[in-house]
Amino acid sequence: MTQSQRAIEQRALGRLSVSVIGIGGNNFGQRFGADQTREVVLSALECGINFFDTSDSYGDGASEECLGYALRDHRDEAIVATKYDGAPDTVREHCLASLSRLNMEVIDLYQIHRPYLEAPLEETLGALGELVSEGIVREIGCSNFGVAQLKEARSLTREGHVGFVCVQNDYNLLNRKQELDVIPYCDANNIAFHAYFPLYHGLLTGKFCRNETPPTGTRLANASEARREAVFSEGNFDIVERLIALAERHGTTLLDLAISRLIHVSGVSSVITGAMWPDQVRANARAAKCQFDEELYREIDAIAPTCADARDTPSAARGIA
Repeated sequence: MTQSQRAIEQRALGRLSVSVIGIGGNNFGQRFGADQTREVVLSALECGINFFDTSDSYGDGASEECLGYALRDHRDEAIVATKYDGAPDTVREHCLASLSRLNMEVIDLYQIHRPYLEAPLEETLGALGELVSEGIVREIGCSNFGVAQLKEARSLTREGHVGFVCVQNDYNLLNRKQELDVIPYCDANNIAFHAYFPLYHGLLTGKFCRNETPPTGTRLANASEARREAVFSEGNFDIVERLIALAERHGTTLLDLAISRLIHVSGVSSVITGAMWPDQVRANARAAKCQFDEELYREIDAIAPTCADARDTPSAARGIA
């Protein structure tokens, strides 16, 4: 089985270009502060990662503040994405507040965090389009959208609205159902797909063991019992242990398999990973540069197949705090 190393690839995001590995800002301003955030961000830039994704809901804006601080001397080297939740008539308010916290003049990618069902999508696209026209947002995207909503947005784009250039959804080797509809639709319609939860709260790094207490300092060490039970299921460990054995047979790591397999899927633009320390950033960057042969990818697929009934990755947004 062969493995090759390469520079971190960049892929299209509308008129922009992002690294195939991104850094998610959920930890910024919550699990650690501004100085540690800067260490993580600068390490990412040194590794060739230029894509940073956050939200105004992460730490009630603290994540944006920390990211802005980290990039204060490096703004031109980064593609910055953030997200908001709310009605169309609050979009401008959210955007201006994010710009202030980020200490930036423009947001590269501004995303609606989840569908807002209390108003027509046309109104949301209209409000976002105004921000693009004013030059304070470069591109717009969405998160947690299905194919039907993407199709509706695309039909509105044909009517003159600014369109979503990407969708960011839950996607990893334990939850591959996006491969059945959303990713093929994106691939066919030039919409970038971004994966969040690519490592399933760290389960796909191999650092958790069956029937053992989660290591101190990990996110799941302090998670609710409901979330730990959902993540540490017998079925999940069955798959993870087989993937670890596969990785060991081929002289690589579970992390490398988990990230490389997603990047190898046509239509995937970037895999957004979390990191607390520079060494984790470097490990994620290394994984993004791994390119295995097709035989190994087929072996991964046999162990962790695409299933329509796969359970979404447990999250606070889905009621598992």
